[in-house]
Amino acid sequence: MTRLSGLLAFLSTILCLFVLRPYALAAVQFQPVNPDELKMTSEPLAPGAPAIILYREVNRNDFGRNSHGGIQVSAYNSIERQEENYRRIKILTEEGRKFADVEIPLLGAHGASITGIHARTIRPDGSIVNFDGKVFEKTVYKRKGLKYQAEAFTLSDVQVGSIIEYYYTVNFGGGWLWGSRWDVSDELFQRDAKFSLIPFQMEYSLAKLRWIQHLPPGMAEPKQGPDGTVRLEAHNVPAFQAEDFMPPENEFRSRVDFIYSADAPEADANKFWQKIGKKRNGELESFVGKHGTMPLAVAQAIAAGDSPEVKLQNLYAIVQKLRNTSYEVQKTEEEKKHENEKDLANASDVLNRGYGTADQLNWVYLDLLRAAGFEAYAVAVSDRSSTLFNPQRMNSHELDQTAVVVKVNGKDLYLDPGAAFAPFGFLKWEETGVQGLRLDRNGGTWVQTAVPDSSLSQIQRKGDLKLSENGDLEGKLSVTYTGLEGLRRRVEERNEDEVARKKYLEDEIKQYVAAAAEVKLLNTPEWSNSGLPFIAEFSIKIPGWMVHGGQMAFVSVGMFGAPEKHLFDHAERVYPIYFDFPAQKVDDIMIDLPAGWHVSGLPQAQNFDYHVVAYNVAAENSNGRLHLHRKLDVNIVSLDPKYYGPLRSFFQGVKSGDDERVVLQMGTERSSR
Repeated sequence: MTRLSGLLAFLSTILCLFVLRPYALAAVQFQPVNPDELKMTSEPLAPGAPAIILYREVNRNDFGRNSHGGIQVSAYNSIERQEENYRRIKILTEEGRKFADVEIPLLGAHGASITGIHARTIRPDGSIVNFDGKVFEKTVYKRKGLKYQAEAFTLSDVQVGSIIEYYYTVNFGGGWLWGSRWDVSDELFQRDAKFSLIPFQMEYSLAKLRWIQHLPPGMAEPKQGPDGTVRLEAHNVPAFQAEDFMPPENEFRSRVDFIYSADAPEADANKFWQKIGKKRNGELESFVGKHGTMPLAVAQAIAAGDSPEVKLQNLYAIVQKLRNTSYEVQKTEEEKKHENEKDLANASDVLNRGYGTADQLNWVYLDLLRAAGFEAYAVAVSDRSSTLFNPQRMNSHELDQTAVVVKVNGKDLYLDPGAAFAPFGFLKWEETGVQGLRLDRNGGTWVQTAVPDSSLSQIQRKGDLKLSENGDLEGKLSVTYTGLEGLRRRVEERNEDEVARKKYLEDEIKQYVAAAAEVKLLNTPEWSNSGLPFIAEFSIKIPGWMVHGGQMAFVSVGMFGAPEKHLFDHAERVYPIYFDFPAQKVDDIMIDLPAGWHVSGLPQAQNFDYHVVAYNVAAENSNGRLHLHRKLDVNIVSLDPKYYGPLRSFFQGVKSGDDERVVLQMGTERSSR
């Protein structure tokens, strides 16, 4: 069984089908120079905006193509889809000049590529500078540690009053038809925008197109024309201003989601999901239960006297040792053929051949559990990093993740061995605290996955450092990442080499420190085995950490508090506050003082405990050594914006606590307060 919908299951049975319907994207191109646009200095509907979009066009083609001008779909190739994008931007202020640096994201594009980039600058006097520079690939780092690859370039001679415009084509790889949508809103105000979609169509296909629109009041609705193309025109679209630590932006942007499915919506959403549950359970049961080697694998992994927890962990370890193809760099069909990767008919095939997708590995675990006598079920869950599941939308593609629930001592335990590097007992964070459908032959039951306590996911920093007379602080730093903190780093760097991983960890330590720091990784952490701790050892040097003031000097107590210094700076909040997962940062730092120096003053310990967030920091004189303790505990996922004020005050208290200073003095030691 795989995650693919009924549409792709249907397509995979077709050996080779051509639909000779002509397709064409509306060819985007540069607009004529408009004197009125050159003269404009502001936009009344977007006062103070650094720039606005004068015109935007998005033409998406889900119909696909091949070299013969038609669509070819088979078990051995994919639908090729395209999307043409055009933007015409007016620069209104100095700040707006930053939009000359263009980044075209490949986020979530499943092997997408960018081609046909054309760009130019129109100076305020109407003269034109065509872009002839270099386009390069870069890694873009966004909020909450999100990073993605982008094609980037910079337009030249962009001034206040200029107009910049560019267009390009996104070529989508793979058959991921359900990723089709229009993102109508943008970070900039849009005067005019046009969107079109040529839908996927195939003779004899059971899949039908429908869409769910999330548009502001007064905006026209999408319309499907006699030619089958869906179109939308939008005018005076407000800018979307994202906030740090907010839920998935997609839930709040103006957008249109296109759904291809053979499963038509029902008047009663419960009936729709009952139908989906029965269908998925049937697919699952056809994949498991063909025991084959399962009983033998169980007999080799567990003993009759083992506790239930030990049995679960031993079987979990078997599955996590299998090659997880969902976490590998995507391969072409030719590469798969060359490596002799065959279709996997059932769970025994996966176990025997030693590889499978994330879903297939979960079903292997389910099969092993049942063979070992456990009561276990498959669960379809949503990914809350990209969407907040709403069953009333009746979009089965929103339940695109899988897990296993097993009864242990009368309690439900949710596990996901198909999540690479997930420690036993953890789901990946995207699957925690979400609604899921526990599958059975009657259609399933709604369940809610748990959110792990913050104490289970920690960044523990332990330092043994020495302060020099000139104020430099250096020594050894050991950082242990537990639970979801360790899982996150292993997943993010899974396909990188040792050089990239080393830089990743060193850069992260530098980001913890408010001053410039020299950091060097000394060991090779355990990147692969989720059953072992993820520990990184560093040498660190922070020049000028001690601030001199005559015969006295000062040292801040919040050595690694840089990430919290500017959290929630804005006085107002629009969207809910949303953390990926509950977590703690725990610091235990010992500092040797320079010869002849002693602690003469200690700040008062700070301790704020608001139940869902807590913070404490303290400094001690420990036999002539300075001992710093700090703990930041965020034990919550989501918070209503009406509580933003107290949360903001809390983090202002964290910043103040971190800025407290220990007073050091040269000379004879006296009692410190």
